[in-house]
Amino acid sequence: MKKSNAFRSAALGALLAAGALAAPASAQDSIYFANNAYRTGPFSGSGIPIGDGMRDYIAMINERDGGVNGVKIVYEECETGYDTKKSIECYEQAKSKNTVLYSPWSTGATLAAIPRAHVDKIPILSMAYGLSASAEGSSFPWVFIPPLTYWDGASVMVKHMANELGGFDKLKGKKLGLIHLDAPFGKEPIPVLENLAKKYGFELKLYPVAAAEMQNQGSLWLGIRRDRPDFLYNQGWGAMNPTAVKEAIRNNFPIGKLVGVWWAGGDDDARAGGAQAKGYKSLNFNAAGQDFPVIQDILKHVVDKGKSSTPKDKVGENLYNRGVYNSMLVVEAVRNAQRITGKKVINAEDMRRGLEALNITEARLKEIGMDGFATPTVISCSDHSGHSKAYVAEWDGTKWTKGSDWMEPLKDEVRPLIEASAKDYVEKAGNWPKRSESCDK
Repeated sequence: MKKSNAFRSAALGALLAAGALAAPASAQDSIYFANNAYRTGPFSGSGIPIGDGMRDYIAMINERDGGVNGVKIVYEECETGYDTKKSIECYEQAKSKNTVLYSPWSTGATLAAIPRAHVDKIPILSMAYGLSASAEGSSFPWVFIPPLTYWDGASVMVKHMANELGGFDKLKGKKLGLIHLDAPFGKEPIPVLENLAKKYGFELKLYPVAAAEMQNQGSLWLGIRRDRPDFLYNQGWGAMNPTAVKEAIRNNFPIGKLVGVWWAGGDDDARAGGAQAKGYKSLNFNAAGQDFPVIQDILKHVVDKGKSSTPKDKVGENLYNRGVYNSMLVVEAVRNAQRITGKKVINAEDMRRGLEALNITEARLKEIGMDGFATPTVISCSDHSGHSKAYVAEWDGTKWTKGSDWMEPLKDEVRPLIEASAKDYVEKAGNWPKRSESCDK
């Protein structure tokens, strides 16, 4: 993304967020939802389209439907620049305004918020990011991580490798490299990959990237050229991703063997490599493009009416649609909470119940204009992720396409690790509160 476009989108987004708060609304007739954002800094290339998709879906629900069952959602962004210290300030601000939900938008911010949320009774929605162990709902009743964890993603990557090679037995003796941001987010998949490497006999090579070196990966790629891994998995974010694509091309690494986590699947990530980026791959759990009723409704009710800062040709890009998916989860949880409690204006504790009752079926996806956009996701009291399906998206030179069938994660490998990690977290935390929240069927 060009710097001028990023700045313009960031400025307009801030104005829209401020305008939402300035609109006449009170606790009696609206539901307040706070979201961390990073429209500035080295991660803004990813943060802007996600924030745009989130904001536009909420705006569409308010414009088209008058809100959720007649109650409008007041949406506010708090700019963090992807800084954990700033995210804590944003959490406290959201808490003071009685948000029904906290949306951290970084693994570091999620880790900082988890102990607070359990005391403050504010649900955290860390959609496909954050602490993988928090999928264990008995230990983390206030944290939700649908539709997949990073551990699920790592297992899907290994399954993809096996598919490419002709079976899991062909993994023995192969080499997988993990390029990862040297931060909690980047390190998340390591335990699962280490476990699967032992089971299937492949070698795991780690290539950490310091935040300050995201756009200076030259020495890292010298190591990759030396090690000659068969596949590379990129647990990257922001400016790190287009740099990795360009470096793979510059170092003659087969672009089809470089696979990003779902956060490395931005359109601008792939565009950075030019024509030679054709064939670059990324895990994905939502579809890209405008050919879905939900996206058409956003265009009709929000973009075409001048109520969005998103350029029309950016609507439907992969990370924009990811933001749409995130806000869909929020709206569906609000709807659930209203049904469960019988209240139209819900609070944070009600919202937790709504999130725990999420059941996004094929039929429901079709009803809300997302048929083919994603796969079903079911949350339960013990499972706060759903461990849903993902697919491998492939860049065709101009857009993302579906490069594989939908694949389930290796649940039998992932779930025991999640349970063991959750137990370890609770033990190390000391006086961690035992779950006392009821379970709504």
